[in-house]
Amino acid sequence: MSVSSFWSRSKTPSLLGVTLGQEMSDFVSSTTSIIYSLSRSFIDVFFLVFSSTVLTITTQYKLGFFGSSFGRLEPNEIVKVTKSGQFIGSLLPTKELPLHKAFYETRGMKSGAVVHLHSTYSVALSMLPGINEDNVLPSYTPYSVMLLGKVKLLPFFVPGDPAMGDAIKGLAGKRSAVLLANHGPVVSGKDLESAVNAVEELEATAKLALLLRGSDAIELKTSQIDKIVSKFNIEWD
Repeated sequence: MSVSSFWSRSKTPSLLGVTLGQEMSDFVSSTTSIIYSLSRSFIDVFFLVFSSTVLTITTQYKLGFFGSSFGRLEPNEIVKVTKSGQFIGSLLPTKELPLHKAFYETRGMKSGAVVHLHSTYSVALSMLPGINEDNVLPSYTPYSVMLLGKVKLLPFFVPGDPAMGDAIKGLAGKRSAVLLANHGPVVSGKDLESAVNAVEELEATAKLALLLRGSDAIELKTSQIDKIVSKFNIEWD
């Protein structure tokens, strides 16, 4: 699992006497609490990366994979990565970096952060037969529509396969969230908090879908979805 957040100096107000290093440190400090809150929601070991123009947070090599607990993230687990994906320093970024880069490259300013999880209900939903691959989540509530738009189901890829990034690029920036079959969701947002909120909504909606599977649960009507999309200017392509 991995999290990335796009950082550039232009996003940080220039203050008299504040060095670039201090600005970067402030950015890391402000996002650590968000990461920790995510770890409280999804208790697990996460593969972690902050990806940005110049900053990536990753983890040291452990037990044959790159991984770290969000709740135990340390500043020394930070490594810089350029926009082209080249890293600086002794620590390596997550093998799932292509997922993150693909969203940044195709969604531009709409994507300031990316969260990738192996969350239980979303993964379970991705393995069921007969789900709508173009929009894997049923529209039970307005909030999944508002926070996620349509969520595309992508096929299974071996973890770390660059083809995952190619599949996301193939969407041409039209989706803010995808679900990797037998793997988990990847969600982008304008900033880290927005991406976290969206992926939590995705997991909650996946849980609803599993709880209500086989029932006569009533989804939102197309006319109702259209009103939500229009009122909140939702991407619904």
